[in-house]
Amino acid sequence: MGAGVFMLLAVGCGGAQTTGKGAKAESDAVHPATKLPMKTETRQATWTDSDGRAHKLRITPARLARGADADFERVQLDDDLKGKVPYYFTFSYTNTGKETVNRPAPAQNFSLNAADGTAAQQVSLFQGNPLATSSGTPPECRESGASTLGAGDTTADCDIFMLPKGTRPATVSYEDDGHDPLLWQVDGPKAGGADGLLPAGKPADGVTGDSSNRPVALHITPKGVRTGTIADLSRFDLDADERKLIPYYVTIEYRNVGQHDLLPSMNDGVTLRSAGGRQAKKLLLLDIGGPGVPQCPDAVPNKMVKPGATVTECSLHLMAKSDPPVALVFQGKLENIPAITWRAAPKGGE
Repeated sequence: MGAGVFMLLAVGCGGAQTTGKGAKAESDAVHPATKLPMKTETRQATWTDSDGRAHKLRITPARLARGADADFERVQLDDDLKGKVPYYFTFSYTNTGKETVNRPAPAQNFSLNAADGTAAQQVSLFQGNPLATSSGTPPECRESGASTLGAGDTTADCDIFMLPKGTRPATVSYEDDGHDPLLWQVDGPKAGGADGLLPAGKPADGVTGDSSNRPVALHITPKGVRTGTIADLSRFDLDADERKLIPYYVTIEYRNVGQHDLLPSMNDGVTLRSAGGRQAKKLLLLDIGGPGVPQCPDAVPNKMVKPGATVTECSLHLMAKSDPPVALVFQGKLENIPAITWRAAPKGGE
């Protein structure tokens, strides 16, 4: 799962509770959430328990809604969650297997993902003070699933996700151990909208560090993200899980506009993010004296990149077929330098 799970402590009500005839405690006040349009088709899935047993489920999304900032005004949030916007995702699931499932928890396998492929933070509320709220969760998200689920039975559950303000959700995804992710699209601005991504192939200025960690300015031009086939890597010893994935070849041109020499290794800072909020597996292949991977050649030229010189590099990334890349990211070697993110636009292989 792409999102982290955090435990939040509900703060005691103290003097915040409203009193008087007909009054309602602030902790029980309902702040209406805004429902977002999303695909809700039913999907077949599995949920693997702690003993490694996979149980068959049928999952149906019911509702995704943007919450109000005030929903968590009386909750003690971790610092990295403060100021973020809550989203509530409700879904139902049916046990399509033949055995009763004890303590099913498919909610942990869901992720809410932004258009740039970053996953929202999934949170769980811990009710430390029974006076804080009546159930420990906002009224918009009180479905909690069943403790046991017999064959053919259905129940509902709800996840809480937090996204930074100004970030739009683009997909909801579900991934169980050893199975391809399932994706549901959240409707919103189409490709090219204001989602913080540069257009595919647009040159950009960045910064990395040389061998002595001195800053070096770069002019970076993505040349393409190309889809390959696993047969491209038939000469290499891949494990069974890797052979289920799709290779993507990322080619980028770098021009050294700084004052220091660079090793041709800028692709160390290149990553691909998927629609399901996951980072692609980056593959480094050992091929001493061999022809390498023709679809992804070594750096050209393969020598120090002096000030004013240009080098073209390629990197190889593996992703599930059902979870394609949506964002290409370059992060230089120096800390506290923002990453550059482009929209990924994969093209078919030759």
